Amino acid sequence: RACGVGVDVFSLGFGPRLVGKKNGRTDYRISAVPLGGYVKMVGEDPSSEISEKDKALSFTHKSVWIRMAIAVAGPLFNLLLAAVVFFVIAWTHGENYLAPEIAGVLEGSPAAAAGIQPGDEVTAINGRKVTSWEDVHDYIKESGKGPLTIVLVREDERRAVTLTPKRVTEKNLFGEDVTRYIVGISAAVKHRDVGFFEALYQGARDTLVWCGLTVQIIYKILAGAVSPKTLGGPIMIAQFSGQSAQEGILSLFVFLAVLSVNLGIINLFPIPILDGGHLVFYLIEAVRGKPLSLRTREIAQQVGLFLLILLMAFVIYNDLVRVFTGKTVG
Repeated sequence: RACGVGVDVFSLGFGPRLVGKKNGRTDYRISAVPLGGYVKMVGEDPSSEISEKDKALSFTHKSVWIRMAIAVAGPLFNLLLAAVVFFVIAWTHGENYLAPEIAGVLEGSPAAAAGIQPGDEVTAINGRKVTSWEDVHDYIKESGKGPLTIVLVREDERRAVTLTPKRVTEKNLFGEDVTRYIVGISAAVKHRDVGFFEALYQGARDTLVWCGLTVQIIYKILAGAVSPKTLGGPIMIAQFSGQSAQEGILSLFVFLAVLSVNLGIINLFPIPILDGGHLVFYLIEAVRGKPLSLRTREIAQQVGLFLLILLMAFVIYNDLVRVFTGKTVG
């Protein structure tokens, strides 16, 4: 609307209309299939007949740059929604953080052998000052298998211990085997309040972190490093939603924010029928100075729709396999 394009339908969900209200020419509705939503713009279909009266409101008759801005707006607002949710959570609930204090020591680990105890505060490693648990993690990682001199404070008494990290092979977040060196300590989790502007920063930061993680997962699935069987559809989403709701309203909103990030990133994929596919068409038009032929776009849209149907069938199949084999989500 800000770009002067008329809107015929604004729908939450897809499929048949359940309820709604018409305001001007726009039908605001809730549809039967609760997966995302859509906006039907005036003149969105280039092959449709547009009256002279509606040409000023027609999407097709706008410049290619306006059409690109409209195409990117949907995914952008998915990410903006996630940033707002993360911001509200940080501002109203504060944040839990990992303090450079030992919460637990693994039995039989190098830390246990060196006499490190729960409650010890780490102040330095190999002569480098420690101000956060990230410092502890990074310094141990950088040291590799080399010896570590860790300076601790216990009951206001400063002491130093020397130990050699242990090499272990573990599964990472993506299910891959990774080798790393550990000393066998875990961090104390503490809580603090967060101010308005810091919460704004954290909302943006968390959204970018989840964007990066989503892109990583997609890349690893395409590269074969992560099994596509980990993909889930509406049943898995419903299961996660239920689990999050049981854990509390905070967990539910975090889940919704992450889901919004996923939708935003996926919608930018260069697949015809998605916004990313439309952006590719508009970029080609901007370079050529004219749009692709209607027939070419129709074929591309059909291929894109076929790919999306295949993907939906696959993730629903994964969901059903999980349900009928008795495997729980997570």
